[in-house]
Amino acid sequence: MFDNLAQRLEGRIVTLEPLGPEHVDGIRAAAADDRIWTWMWTTDIDAWLEHTLDNEHLHPFAALKDGQVVGSTSYLIWEPQHLRVEIGNTWMHPSLWNTGANVEAKYLLLRHAFELGVRRVEFKTDAKNERARRALAALPAEFEGIHRKHMVVRGGERRDSAWYAVIDDDWPEVKAALERRLEGKS
Repeated sequence: MFDNLAQRLEGRIVTLEPLGPEHVDGIRAAAADDRIWTWMWTTDIDAWLEHTLDNEHLHPFAALKDGQVVGSTSYLIWEPQHLRVEIGNTWMHPSLWNTGANVEAKYLLLRHAFELGVRRVEFKTDAKNERARRALAALPAEFEGIHRKHMVVRGGERRDSAWYAVIDDDWPEVKAALERRLEGKS
C-alpha cells in the first residue's frame, strides 16, 4: 500500500516532487529566510537536509511553483499495520505564505494518502506555534491534545506538541472544504 507514497503530486499552485539531490540547491535558496526556521526542530539547513534526505522513515517532497523550489513537506511516520501516516516537516518560503500553497500541499498529501487506503493522517506542531495551529484547525483537522515535553528542538529546548488528525470518516467533508478554499486561490 505504501509503495506508492512518494509520487509527483500536481496542484494548481504548487507541485510536490519526491525530494532528491537535484532539489538541494533550490532548497538552500528557498530556505535562506530565517523566519522559516522559527518553529522547526533545527535552524541549520545542513542538519535539516541530512536528516531529511538520509532518513528511511521520511518520504520528503520538494514544493515547486513555476518550476522553482519554494519549500518542502513530508510524509513522516507511516505505519502500514495501523493504516496511518503523519504529514509534517513542512515549510514554505514566506513569499508563499497566505497564498494557499501550504493548504494545497496539505490537500495533495491528504488526498494521496486516503487514496492509498490510509485511515488516519496525523499532524503535530509546536504548541506555541499559533499560526500552524490555526492552519491545521482550518483544514479542518481535529485537535487531539498536547503532548508535554514531547521532543527536543533548537539546542536542547523541550517542546510541547499539539496533535491534530484527519480520519477517513471525516475525509469527505475535509476534502470538500479544502477544495472550496482552493477554488479561490488558483
